[in-house]
Amino acid sequence: MRPRSLALASALAVLPLTVASLGATAAYAAPTPNASAARVALPNTVTPAVAHSQKQGDVPAAQQISVAISLKLRNTAELNRFLAAVSTKGAPEFGQYLTPAQFTERFGPTNADVDQVRSYLAGQGLKVTSVSGNRQVVNASGTAAQIAKAFGTHESQYVDQQQNKTFFANDDAASVPASLADVVQGVSGLNNKTVRTTRIAKPNAATPHSTPSGYGPAQYDGAYNLNKISADGTGSTVALWEFDGYSSGNLTTYDSQFGLSGPAVSTVSVDGANYNSAPGQGQGEVELDSEIVRGVAPKATQLVYEAPNSDQGEIDMAAQIVSENKVSAISISWGSCEPDTTASSMTAVDNSFKQAAAQGISIFSASGDDGSRDCTRSTSGSSVKAVDFPASDTYVTGVGGTNLQLSGTGYSSESAWSTAGGGVSTQFAKPSWQTGTGVSGSMRTVPDVSSNADPASGFAIYTAGGWQVYGGTSAAAPLWGGYAALFNQKAKAASQSALGEANPKLYSIANGSSYGSAFHDVASGSNQDFPAKTGYDQVTGWGSPAADGLTTALLGGTTPTPPPTGGCTSAQLLGNGGFENGTSPWTASSGVITNASGEAAHSGSYKAWLDGYGSAHTDTLSQTVTIPAGCKASFSFWLHIDTAETGSTAYDKLTVQAGSTTLATYSNVDAATGYVQKTLDLSAFAGKTVTLKFTGVEDSSQQTSFVIDDTALNIS
Repeated sequence: MRPRSLALASALAVLPLTVASLGATAAYAAPTPNASAARVALPNTVTPAVAHSQKQGDVPAAQQISVAISLKLRNTAELNRFLAAVSTKGAPEFGQYLTPAQFTERFGPTNADVDQVRSYLAGQGLKVTSVSGNRQVVNASGTAAQIAKAFGTHESQYVDQQQNKTFFANDDAASVPASLADVVQGVSGLNNKTVRTTRIAKPNAATPHSTPSGYGPAQYDGAYNLNKISADGTGSTVALWEFDGYSSGNLTTYDSQFGLSGPAVSTVSVDGANYNSAPGQGQGEVELDSEIVRGVAPKATQLVYEAPNSDQGEIDMAAQIVSENKVSAISISWGSCEPDTTASSMTAVDNSFKQAAAQGISIFSASGDDGSRDCTRSTSGSSVKAVDFPASDTYVTGVGGTNLQLSGTGYSSESAWSTAGGGVSTQFAKPSWQTGTGVSGSMRTVPDVSSNADPASGFAIYTAGGWQVYGGTSAAAPLWGGYAALFNQKAKAASQSALGEANPKLYSIANGSSYGSAFHDVASGSNQDFPAKTGYDQVTGWGSPAADGLTTALLGGTTPTPPPTGGCTSAQLLGNGGFENGTSPWTASSGVITNASGEAAHSGSYKAWLDGYGSAHTDTLSQTVTIPAGCKASFSFWLHIDTAETGSTAYDKLTVQAGSTTLATYSNVDAATGYVQKTLDLSAFAGKTVTLKFTGVEDSSQQTSFVIDDTALNIS
């Protein structure tokens, strides 16, 4: 993967093919991945580069390899419903973002899932080095022989002759025991091919300038009306997604030149990475990102997340950003073409991006600098139409590129930049909000929006001790990230929610009457395969921001004030209320949700049967919901209690709670024939996310069964 600030084409680094790099001898026997039916293959865990490269021999058995085991999200149907609702005007949960703890409780892997994976890894001799805060990633390390045994594959040395580069990779798909198949999503780190390779070059001169040339903050803020929002980013925090470091002195020089002041930029290390003492070839990328955000939103706080340049580093960075939840926007200027990227690694990153959307974090990512042929400088080559990841991700706003012309410090015209990335994803289906594009098919198209990216109309950037003129869609992405900081400041002042996942709102505006005042429609120019045209196109998306009009449309058209009591949109909020669809989205003790014949359901075949063992036992059943502000809420369920206890003493009890508040308690004394409907008022929890929980506690003798069915949480 690579940063997207491009000026002049830079040659790929050519690595010498030495005897040592190619002559590793076989040192361990390859396992037979499918020798046992008890193992399940993990799809899309082999780098596509294996098919284009030549095997040179085995990786030495003792070579250390670090891997990231990604775990599956839970309750995915309910998660998809929530993500649509939280970003859709008029939905009861619109703008009701979750905390990381709430997301993990409802949708993340459980502690038991993590413990199961940890136990397996330890049993294979691997060392668990960390677990992500959202429990989605377990990192481990061991020898190549141990890794091969644990994941049923084999590590070999390869050479990519097109790139003249050696790498190691697993020959076949990884696998795990069948007992882990419902927990483990994939394994990354089994190859070191997919790295994010810098494409930074010095655009217009081989040596730095002593004075700035190119567009400064006055020009790009003026052209896009960013200076008409009456905001400076105060109170907003932007994450910069980086695989290299920066010099704080360069950032200070930029600020001084343009009279900017704001919070000092801070580095956040991922997996121990911190490049700032000796930045590499990507230094210009990091400083470009920071300086553009500073120019748009000078008072915003910037956190530079720096990660190892690998699949594992990217996955861990995504998980760390959403787990820490310190930012409201992420700017990404590094990417790779989809066909050259392991699909399981993209899925692992996508899981954290879903969490970002649930928490109200906006993500803007550069669409690429190789036009509609994003693999031009990688293994798949220039003949393949391809788009860039992460810009292609469903929960990311892909930012394309233009050539911007000014009239003084105001907007004059724009045309598509000829090598701006765009096209059709092969990884992500077209989301429901991607309407009005005029592009047929079932897959997502890129980009969504755009801004200036052509080096011929580039930005003044201070890096490596001098002034440069940089272009690339990596300049466009941080401009939009800075805009999100401005918008979130305005939204907070108006007591409205943060922008969050931007695309559903942007597409709604673009398809409405405010399009002309919210965007500059770019209708001239093209990349290799797609022309710019009126409305949406696969070079510039919907166009560049007219930031004042866009802000007005977002504040006035997409974020409602909480409705008064009685004005709430009626809805039923519980998922799988009759338990007929299995466990999801409930969290329940083993065996609680069942179609066992010992107790009849109120309707259908399934019910929740707590206790009934005749011995000391505790069962639980819970689901987390968000009750919109201003709504009346009524929680109902049908309850049947039968018991072998006698007398009027409450030995066995069922407690119903909303969070820490006890709503009702039932016991063996309440036993009766048939079901009785219970209704509890939850209106006091309006505007809150709350976990509804049943806890059945049975003593050491005489069974009591608490049977629940046909639950509902109705709001009105």
